[in-house]
Amino acid sequence: MVSDVFSSVASNYDLMNDLMSGGLHRLWKDRLVSKLNPFPGMKHLDVAGGTGDVAFRILDSINSTKRRVLEDAQDDDLHEETQIYVCDINPNMLNVGKKRAIGRGLRESKSLVWVEGDAEALNFDDNSMDGYTIAFGIRNVTHVEKVLAEAYRVLRRGGRFLCLELSHVDIPGFKELYDYYSFSVIPAMGELVAGDRQSYQYLVESIRRFPPQEKFASMIADAGFQKVEYENLVGGVVAIHSGLKF
Repeated sequence: MVSDVFSSVASNYDLMNDLMSGGLHRLWKDRLVSKLNPFPGMKHLDVAGGTGDVAFRILDSINSTKRRVLEDAQDDDLHEETQIYVCDINPNMLNVGKKRAIGRGLRESKSLVWVEGDAEALNFDDNSMDGYTIAFGIRNVTHVEKVLAEAYRVLRRGGRFLCLELSHVDIPGFKELYDYYSFSVIPAMGELVAGDRQSYQYLVESIRRFPPQEKFASMIADAGFQKVEYENLVGGVVAIHSGLKF
């Protein structure tokens, strides 16, 4: 079911994100990457990131940091290659990201590695990543606990886990307005723009099934992460959860 949904929405994914969020998803992803604090030479895993939105931001941030460092240094000791692995279970989403990379002049980039893979059973070594991000993906997995366990496994000590996800609004008045928008406007928008009401109805329903902020934070802690915290954006429409592996 989930695979079919994302195969269906892949070609219109970015357009629909802009329409559904009024473009705010771009700011939310910027905030996610700012919390990651990327650095040159890092090994990072972005899961459910097929379209490349988060990976491109991370690479831009690293390149900006590298330029500033080189301006202050006489020689370049940043020899270690940055590697950002973009992992997605859906090849159609990965194809969108690869095409976008070409459009950004990144066809030959060795820093971007595109991997078809399952968040619940990652094909990466233990303690191999400095950072792990997942944006708008974890609510669509079958077993959230397995995804969190895999994130913990692949991160090195000191590595940061960050999750950006649509979450739960509990502000009176705003909640009712948000529910109406979610269940009435978004599916209709999906039908009008993408010709696919059913997939967007599923996406809305998956938000309501996902654990509330506090519950999800406790699940992250149960997976072994420490200093677990979250930040609500737009009254809880989205939340960014984070944790560190010590």
